[in-house]
Amino acid sequence: MNILFVCTGNTCRSCMAEAIFNKQCDIEGVKSCSAGLSIVPNSITSKHSSTLVVENIGIDISERKAIQLTENMLKEANLILTMTSYMANVIKNSFADLKDKVYSLNEYVSIDGDISDPYGGNLDRYKDTYKDMELSIKLLLAKLREDKGM
Repeated sequence: MNILFVCTGNTCRSCMAEAIFNKQCDIEGVKSCSAGLSIVPNSITSKHSSTLVVENIGIDISERKAIQLTENMLKEANLILTMTSYMANVIKNSFADLKDKVYSLNEYVSIDGDISDPYGGNLDRYKDTYKDMELSIKLLLAKLREDKGM
């Protein structure tokens, strides 16, 4: 199963989600990747995002380049999880045939609201986003295990 996390620029939220998910996922055959709706070419993971990922899960994503979302990526993914409901709606409106596999991350795990964008904020703002995302991913993993009968 391929899970695709999507945010705006793929330098803050979705790349953190990818790293957290892949580090914590113990379900055989399930992996994630991430991309952005509108990346800045040659941009890399934000300093605060890479700092938090190293501190919390020991993975260095500081040199990771942002990846532009493509139609092919959407089609290859089994589940597409966006950081906001607006992003999910943008994808559903552009690719109606994929709407049954597109959700905001929090919608999918039954949490109200979106994953806030820390871009441009201080480290504390990034920490809040990281904690919110970490909780949502724990719930996501529990849901996936339940769906697979684990």
